Amino acid sequence: MKPSAKIPTQPDSRRLPTRREAAIFHAKATVHQMRRAFFDVVRNVRRWKPSDDTIEYSMLHAQSRTALWNDETQSERALQIGKVQNLRVASRRLNRVLIPGGQVFSFWKQVGRATTRRGFARGRLLREGCLMPAVGGGLCQLSNALYDVALQAQLEIVERHAHSQIVPGSQAQSGRDATVAWNYVDFRFRAPCDLLLRTSLTRDELVVQLWAKTPKPAAPNVVFEPQKTARPRLDVPVHSCASCAQTACFRHRESETVVGKTAFLLDEPWPEWQDFVRAQIGGDDDVLVPLRAESWVGKRARNSWKTHDFKTVFEARTAALWRSFQARRQGNLGAQRLNAQLETTELLSRALAKKLAHDATHVVVAQSFLPFLWRDGALGGRTFDVLMTRLPFHELHRRLDAQSAIHPERATLREFRAPQKLVETERTALQNARFLVSPHPKIAVLFANRVLDLSWKTQTRQQRVTTRNRIVLFPGPTAARKGAYELREVARALKLEVWLWGSELEGDDFWRGLKTRRVEKSRCDAWINQVAAVVQPALAEDCPRFLLEAWSRGVPIIATAACGLNDLDGVQIVPFGDEKALQNAILNALVPN
Repeated sequence: MKPSAKIPTQPDSRRLPTRREAAIFHAKATVHQMRRAFFDVVRNVRRWKPSDDTIEYSMLHAQSRTALWNDETQSERALQIGKVQNLRVASRRLNRVLIPGGQVFSFWKQVGRATTRRGFARGRLLREGCLMPAVGGGLCQLSNALYDVALQAQLEIVERHAHSQIVPGSQAQSGRDATVAWNYVDFRFRAPCDLLLRTSLTRDELVVQLWAKTPKPAAPNVVFEPQKTARPRLDVPVHSCASCAQTACFRHRESETVVGKTAFLLDEPWPEWQDFVRAQIGGDDDVLVPLRAESWVGKRARNSWKTHDFKTVFEARTAALWRSFQARRQGNLGAQRLNAQLETTELLSRALAKKLAHDATHVVVAQSFLPFLWRDGALGGRTFDVLMTRLPFHELHRRLDAQSAIHPERATLREFRAPQKLVETERTALQNARFLVSPHPKIAVLFANRVLDLSWKTQTRQQRVTTRNRIVLFPGPTAARKGAYELREVARALKLEVWLWGSELEGDDFWRGLKTRRVEKSRCDAWINQVAAVVQPALAEDCPRFLLEAWSRGVPIIATAACGLNDLDGVQIVPFGDEKALQNAILNALVPN
């Protein structure tokens, strides 16, 4: 990034760099790095921390948007992918950083050294007259963007270095560039007031913004002076190691053939997802799961994936076991269990994200991981599809709020909530997804022409002997959102026996006065033919797996449209909250004594 080699203007006759020159350059750079590290300690150059309390920073002072993919040649593809990975990692370390007024911001102090251990990859780096592969290459796009927003916001530039040569199409052509090289070639500015820095990657752009609590002051009549360091050389062509024909150069490497691959970040092992992944996966693609069914732990776990026919598989065993432990520990605590589930799913998503290859340019991600991966920037610079396993949080909250307004006495309608920040993060991520994939028609309909609509995987329906028992099964859990109140009133009116296995979220005495029985799902074969119907009049039912199983056994199903079984014969659909319709549907399923 700070070229020093003297290269003739004619590319055909240029003198090739030598190992000796490279060693001298490295030695000089090491001296500069040591000197900079010493003075940073003496001058107390600080690293500013990110903050979640940013609601007061509502005034946008400056913004830069630059394209991520600016070289489509195959020879440069690997370095382009590496550059995007470097921007992805670095922007994570800059996002939401609060810079106090009067203090200096240092690029390298915030980002830290670019090493493979810290997640950086090989990108394209300008050094000694050549664009060469180097770990951390491409970070100049981020420092250029920071310089641009600093100029827009009329900030004091403390340190800035121009590139020594101009790469066609770069910011150096307009003089709004700021090269960086660890750690002695830095970019620094001073904030006149408290500023919030936001950095992120969309699918195609790097976005850098500066926010403040007060409006941006009027810009003074100052003419922009782009060059405050030595002007870049225009007479020397810039050569790339990825496409250079000088095979005698000691830096020469055969260009990599990289087109990018797909990574599947999976959670719930639905049979629909198993089939979908098998149909989509390619030979070089990666599969990342909580647990493999083939491992000694996965054999004993319910939520493990069958991965024997996948080539490259990673698992996050420790995080997956911790989530399972916390789920058992929380038991039937409702909202508390939801919070624990979100926290442990966040840990699991981070564990899997660490195994996400930098050359994965497309991701198929489970909805449970989506908001965390989007918030942490793991999906930036990538296209992604989402496996939808439930209603989006914002839609679920809307439906719960509407029912809570009608029935304020039903406390569980107010308890089942995700944090609002997570709700908004998921909404934004879904808006940026390429496709949404779901077998649930009531979830798929929310996304119109962006949905890949699957079908429920069912078995052939059996013909069963009709029972004369006045028994209905309510798979639950016993909660207002699952229609427990309506079923309770109908059961009293019709003198029904209600069999249960779900959690008791409405209290232990909710079913008092009715004949009930606790059954075990694991012993379904012993009792399923004794019930007259399975009843699930729910406001939201994301995974009607047992309803599908009961349907295949020939048992009548009574459910709301929210259960997603509208297209199956033998399923009676009733509106949520309509006791009269529910009563008529159950009467139709009963055989008179």
